[in-house]
Amino acid sequence: MDVLRFELLENNIKICVTKEHTFGTDAFLLADFAKPRHKDLVCDLGTGCGIIPVFMQIKFSPSLVYGIDIQKQAIEQFEHTIEINNLDRLIPVCADLKELWDGYPGNMLDVVTCNPPYKAVNSGCETKSEAQKIARHEIMCNIEDVCRSASKLLKSGGRLCMCNRPERLADVIAAMKSNNIEPKELRFVSKTPADAPWLFLIEGKLGSKPFMKVLPQLYINGNNGYSDELLSVYRK
Repeated sequence: MDVLRFELLENNIKICVTKEHTFGTDAFLLADFAKPRHKDLVCDLGTGCGIIPVFMQIKFSPSLVYGIDIQKQAIEQFEHTIEINNLDRLIPVCADLKELWDGYPGNMLDVVTCNPPYKAVNSGCETKSEAQKIARHEIMCNIEDVCRSASKLLKSGGRLCMCNRPERLADVIAAMKSNNIEPKELRFVSKTPADAPWLFLIEGKLGSKPFMKVLPQLYINGNNGYSDELLSVYRK
């Protein structure tokens, strides 16, 4: 395993990270966008170090959150985080999201989240590390795979929440629709009002009727550093 270190969040929660499996602002934005309820059963596909399940438990306290990743090191880091913080209701699973896992909760979940690889295979400069290639490029799974698996996990009316780069928006909407997940809410994220969006957040519902609401844009920066909304995302 790569050298372990721990990033400190609020509430003295420590997240086990390495050079290969760490996290960024997009993970917090997605977890906050999903806003699971206390009673919800949730699954985070491609969970990496487990930041999204951990942050959701801290802020929203859902009933149960699975964290799925194909990479053993990522799941071991997630397990370290659970152990050192004495967390419960989090279930790390080392599995291929395309095949899911034995005994997976088919058509039972309220929310599925995914911060997927943003880049298509052979697009852009690939990173040197194999783990980073898997996390950033569609080598082990693509958007269609994510939506197909989500459709098997979600109950009717359950929500799939994803983030991605704006240039992949058409691909995400097409993949959702082809798997009976109707896009319902869309929000773009930019650094300031003067900047083009660098990220979008999208929610789709399994088996829902067509109608998508575009939400006001979220800005990362404010007059004195981070915007008030971004700070509210980070806080419990």
